[in-house]
Amino acid sequence: MRLKAECMAKSNPDAEPLILQEFLPYRLSVVTEAVSSLFAARYQQRFGLSIPEWRVVAVVGQHGTLSTQQVIEHTGMDRVQVSRAVIRLADKALLNRQSHPHDQRAQVLTLSRQGRAVYNEIVPLARDMQAALAAALTESEQRQLGVILEKIGRRTRELSGRVADAAPK
Repeated sequence: MRLKAECMAKSNPDAEPLILQEFLPYRLSVVTEAVSSLFAARYQQRFGLSIPEWRVVAVVGQHGTLSTQQVIEHTGMDRVQVSRAVIRLADKALLNRQSHPHDQRAQVLTLSRQGRAVYNEIVPLARDMQAALAAALTESEQRQLGVILEKIGRRTRELSGRVADAAPK
């Protein structure tokens, strides 16, 4: 490890080594994975749902009826993840799928009666988890965190747009 850092310093004497534990994208990823895993362990055991499945149930439960494209937009998941989660949820009889009236390639999604029951059981667990995590912060810190996350999200979207614009066509 030290040899690699020395080689980097020789090739670019002004370069500082990257300290992963201080690297913001890494830190965000580690916290996100830890929180997702903590919650996933609870709903995987009790409800047999994966993280992508839970996210689809949550967003469809919140909105009532969504197209697959809207689920993608609301969750930030890629098309393949959403498609697989939708298929598994339909196979478990938790989600109803119908052809979109204006686009036969798309689907309109709603929770089944059983899916709504699962959603109604998970929501209090999600709120309890949120409260337990938020208890580590003061109310002011919670508000600040919300503002910070929004700023980072907005900046990420801006940078993604720039990257996409700069990509060769």
